[in-house]
Amino acid sequence: MAQTPEEQASEPLDLNRYVNLARRRHLQFLIPLFVGWVVVFSASWFLPVRYKSSTLILVEQPTMPKDYVAPNVTDDLQTRLQSITQQILSRSRLLLIIDKLHLYSNGNATISPDDKVERMRSDIGEVELVRDNRGDQITAFRVSYSASDPHTAQQVTSELTNLFIHESQKVVQQESQDTTDFIASQLENARQTLSSQEAKVREFQGQHEGTLPEQQTSNLQILSGLQQQLQNEQDALNSSKQQRVYLQSLIEQNRSVHGATRTVDGVPTGLAAIDEDLSKLRAKLADLSSHYTDRYPDVLAVKQEIVKTEKIREEFIADAKNNKGEASTSDPLDPTQGGPGMQLQSQLRANQLEISNREQSIVVLKSRINDYQSRLNEEPAVEQQLADLNRGYTQSQADYDELLKKKNQSEMATNLEQVQQGERFTMLDPPTLPIKPDFPNRIKFCGIGLGIGLVLGLIVAGGFEFLDDRMYSEKDIKKLFDVAVLSEIPEIQLPSDERLAMRRATLGWSVTAVVIVTILAGSAFSFLHG
Repeated sequence: MAQTPEEQASEPLDLNRYVNLARRRHLQFLIPLFVGWVVVFSASWFLPVRYKSSTLILVEQPTMPKDYVAPNVTDDLQTRLQSITQQILSRSRLLLIIDKLHLYSNGNATISPDDKVERMRSDIGEVELVRDNRGDQITAFRVSYSASDPHTAQQVTSELTNLFIHESQKVVQQESQDTTDFIASQLENARQTLSSQEAKVREFQGQHEGTLPEQQTSNLQILSGLQQQLQNEQDALNSSKQQRVYLQSLIEQNRSVHGATRTVDGVPTGLAAIDEDLSKLRAKLADLSSHYTDRYPDVLAVKQEIVKTEKIREEFIADAKNNKGEASTSDPLDPTQGGPGMQLQSQLRANQLEISNREQSIVVLKSRINDYQSRLNEEPAVEQQLADLNRGYTQSQADYDELLKKKNQSEMATNLEQVQQGERFTMLDPPTLPIKPDFPNRIKFCGIGLGIGLVLGLIVAGGFEFLDDRMYSEKDIKKLFDVAVLSEIPEIQLPSDERLAMRRATLGWSVTAVVIVTILAGSAFSFLHG
């Protein structure tokens, strides 16, 4: 009865079967293994040899702290390296190196410059970045070049390293200088804008002189003083007008001094009239003193009138005594005759002149008061307009100061880059002179050949075993007939069969030894002379 797949899977591993299989098929396995290994290993010795020279370029951080001088160039180092790499790998740059070192010539003039450039780009490969332990910051990068000659590889790597270092310095200095120039141009524009705003403010202040907000206090003080002067002038004018009326009455009374002391209507004349006026003035003074202080203008004016009236009364009495007995037909107001009449006329003319002067002064004061009042009325609108101008000027001043500060910082950063105190590239190790070729890696080729030989041997040995329909064990017979074995016929070996088996075993072990020794010798030779 046939066994099920479950029963077959549960059977223990039959090591004798696999040992017998290895004995039968070891030549079919070893010969393809050796052939596969020999083909790959031999190919590694016929492939063109390439030597790879490399150098490590260290990225040095700025020696000056960023808190002191902020750098102008703040772009990502990896991005800058990509840009520098593109510039170095440009056609013009590579052709200069190719012509200088006579690369890719080999006596073949048919190679075009573009083909040379493409071959050199493939030989350069990619720039290998080296990061710190955290992987955040680039600390160095590796530049390499492959060539058929080790000295050529070293020379080209040296040229590329110098290009990277010089190009980095050039790029950083140029970007820093461009930043400084840009800020300087913006600063000049800001300066012109600031000058324009300042000119507008000065022009506006000149056009509105006297109505500016800072002049409001002085205008109020001047206006208050003018109003006080106007009040004093008006008070003095009223007093002068009263004095004029009084002098006119005295003149009329003086003309009738030699007549009766009263007119026909009972009105006092002469000395009686003066005494009556003096009594009225004293009564008026008493009334004003009861309401106002002694420094009140009306009180002062009445006191002055009383003093003048008393003086006139004394002069009138003295004149009456001196002219007693003279003829009464003379005119008391005639200036040629002297006396109180002439004095009254002089006082009246002085009084009229004073009134005229005070009226003119009042007109001037009113005009000035109106002028300062109009200035005060205009100040709110002027203040708003000036505030708008000052706001623009203040903003322009702030922009100018900020740009000036940035320009100074940028110039310091540019100077720092020029003296190579900023971030820069430094060659950590000079380009190496390769001793062993980078390609082909014969040790690696030995491993690849061994793997290919193993696969090829397994395929060939398995194919022979699959195509062989002979049975080599009791189990194979049981699987074929599905009956119990009643007896076994022992194998009868002749001396010739034994000799044949011995030769086969000797051949197998010999082939195995040759294959193993050859593979080990080839691997050792590749390692020592690779």
